[in-house]
Amino acid sequence: MPLVNIDLLVGRTDEELTTIADSVHDAMVAELDVPRRDRFQVITQHSPATLHFDQHYLEIQRSDRFVLVRITLSVGRSAVAKSAFYARLAELLADRAGLRPEDLAVVLVENEREDWSFGRGHASYLVLPREEWR
Repeated sequence: MPLVNIDLLVGRTDEELTTIADSVHDAMVAELDVPRRDRFQVITQHSPATLHFDQHYLEIQRSDRFVLVRITLSVGRSAVAKSAFYARLAELLADRAGLRPEDLAVVLVENEREDWSFGRGHASYLVLPREEWR
């Protein structure tokens, strides 16, 4: 179960936010082997005073439509799968939300299965049989 944080500047409509969130989830399902039902997302809109980013880092020209996607997920995806995810997400956001690929940054943060608790005060992946994870 990945935990997705999406940060962007204020000004997007509810429809745009939903489209962005749906695109992230669809790309994770397609490229990172995330079950469709595993959806936990937090979207935060910021004022310019609370979201700072270099508009020219690595010679990429970013606009105020910049979207930062941070995903915490269990370790184990290959570099090939991660690269496919980045490409698919950029494609979906361009097609669905009109977001330029230059305005997307993605950070994957990996952890171990014992780092997750989904309730009841249990390390869920340690107490549930593997076949129940999905």
